Amino acid sequence: MTMVNEHTHMIKPPYQKVMITLKSHELTVHYFCLLMSSGVYQRGEENEGIYGFLVDDIKQEVSRSYRLKCAVCKKNGASVGCYIKSCRKMVHYPCGKQHQFIFQFTDPFPSYCKNHSPTQSLPVSSCVSEPLSCSVCLDPIEAVLSYSVLKCPACHGSWFHRDCVQNQAHSAAMFFFRCTLCNNKDMFQQEMLRMGIHIPERDAAWELEENAYGELLQVYQHCDANKCLSLSGRTNSSRTGWFQILRCMLCGSRGTHRKCASLNAFETDWACEDCAAAVDATGTSLPRHTDSPQPAGQRRSRSSKRSLILTPRQSPIVCKRYCTLFSAKEILQELASQISQHHPSMPVVVSGNKVLEAAMELVKRSDFKPSHALAVRFTSSKRIPSPGNTRRFLSLLVQQLQNTIFEGPDGAKNLTLDAQALREDVYFDVGCLLSLSLIHGGPPLGFFSRALYQHLFNFPRDTPLTVEDMGNTGFTDKVKKIQESRSLEELREAMQSASEYLEVAGCMRPVDSLSDKDTLVEDIVSFHLITRMQLPFQRFCEGLKILGVFDQVQMFPGAFVSLFCSSPDKLTAETMSALFTVKFSEQEETTGKESAVVTFWRHYLVECEVGRCATSLEDVLIYATSADVVPAIGFSPNPTLSFLNPLDPAGAFPKSQPSSNHLVLPVVPSYQVFKKNMEYAVCQLTVMQAI
Repeated sequence: MTMVNEHTHMIKPPYQKVMITLKSHELTVHYFCLLMSSGVYQRGEENEGIYGFLVDDIKQEVSRSYRLKCAVCKKNGASVGCYIKSCRKMVHYPCGKQHQFIFQFTDPFPSYCKNHSPTQSLPVSSCVSEPLSCSVCLDPIEAVLSYSVLKCPACHGSWFHRDCVQNQAHSAAMFFFRCTLCNNKDMFQQEMLRMGIHIPERDAAWELEENAYGELLQVYQHCDANKCLSLSGRTNSSRTGWFQILRCMLCGSRGTHRKCASLNAFETDWACEDCAAAVDATGTSLPRHTDSPQPAGQRRSRSSKRSLILTPRQSPIVCKRYCTLFSAKEILQELASQISQHHPSMPVVVSGNKVLEAAMELVKRSDFKPSHALAVRFTSSKRIPSPGNTRRFLSLLVQQLQNTIFEGPDGAKNLTLDAQALREDVYFDVGCLLSLSLIHGGPPLGFFSRALYQHLFNFPRDTPLTVEDMGNTGFTDKVKKIQESRSLEELREAMQSASEYLEVAGCMRPVDSLSDKDTLVEDIVSFHLITRMQLPFQRFCEGLKILGVFDQVQMFPGAFVSLFCSSPDKLTAETMSALFTVKFSEQEETTGKESAVVTFWRHYLVECEVGRCATSLEDVLIYATSADVVPAIGFSPNPTLSFLNPLDPAGAFPKSQPSSNHLVLPVVPSYQVFKKNMEYAVCQLTVMQAI
């Protein structure tokens, strides 16, 4: 028996009875009662009888069920029986719904009584927290799986009332019905069908409303200023100039003439008062303009940016706009405002090169506070804890984290499945440490694969996964053989060689044509990269939520993609020179000599870049700031240069203050002396760090 697509638009929630009448045969049936009846099958064509159920067969089923008594109401006419052969319970369809029968709306449309119905269970891992509310209606929910309370099989974190998810299914239908928390569709729909949720095979209800999107075809063309200055009226809009109507850059549903909002003749950005006020509620100011004219000759100033951080509830139009206005560095800087300088710092002691061990010990401490500053001390160094030590610690940490729960080539790593890491909750810890590194001044990550980033943050949208995204795993070659098969026989041989993995993935199935390989490969890749990794992904995302990193990246994935997936830009002499702000002495007699030293400095950077020095640009940056790349959040404070006028220029060496990103250059008479002393100082630090 198969579901009839043409009829599904008639189906309503189970408590509403859909009746079909054949007047010529004086026959009326409830469609769901017909579907679930145990003794009738669709033997005809779709245009015969009632969508394939022949009239004679229906009458025979009526006669059969008339003799059967319902186990609930004790009346005759029970046509629905439990699918378990040894069970003799018969019920009317409505009675079964009231007494927790489960009706599966998939071939062969079985029904199960309360004693034999399928159930759900929690995963073995204890990482899943108990739900507080239904993820559909948001009302409190009892944290016990039952007939009335279901959960998502993918994330295990989304729980809901049966009635709520059934209403959602009837509204969203097959093309849009998915988990409200993790957005999983395939596993979610299969599980809901198994648990007796009916999913109509049609478009979503909101897509079927007549002329539902008609307003999108209209462009708002009206001046809403308090006082419109156009002599031709509020709806008049010129092509350019003062009386062209500009629409709100956020909502598009308000407009103004440039003249009426006191804009200049070429300005294109304008926000209506409603949108500007909504964004201001988050602490963010927009470039908006009032209706009040500006005094002649007075230049308007745009409001300062008080906060760039938007909440997940913020309008998606606003979020899209801000994604283009602000960079990842600016957003991270706003998140870094959570770091408290008034509370005691979290001490971190690193023995030798055991950076990862020290970091794991930090996040597992009962008093761990991610919003407190870090005080890092290396046992091999006599220096007291300083921001320079913190940057060095975070740089080494990011390098070592790549070899924990990740696999694949450098610069394109995916999460790996590790049972021990799941038991010890390492996925959460690593996500937490990556967030901590980004906010506390660590380097750009740059090692995520595009597939990993896409699955975490859905960017770029609707990009299919490929075999190449699996990386160089032991199974990749076998999948490629399936993909490259040129005949049906070759395809079957390739499947046989990978049969063990295909069985585990649930992808071992008969193939009748060579074209079946495309769907097969797609299912294998989806299983390898997504399905089997659901719990690791969930815990990893929970860790990334520390200090709000995950939420901001999820809202602005385009701004962060290079920070996660691309190696940092290689340092150049030009970028290094621009990185440092030069602070000259106040005495005029020394300014000329200091300007000459700035020239030596820039020449030295060029020679470092082309390899004419014993040091590299990275070595110089480490010497000045303890970082070999510009941190993802930028330097704080900004690196500066100042000058020292020694009595003996020949024996004067540069001095670095990594805690304040400050470099002191001695005033020397020649470039040769400058270069020699710089190389000596930088190389000394390099040797000391290597010990």
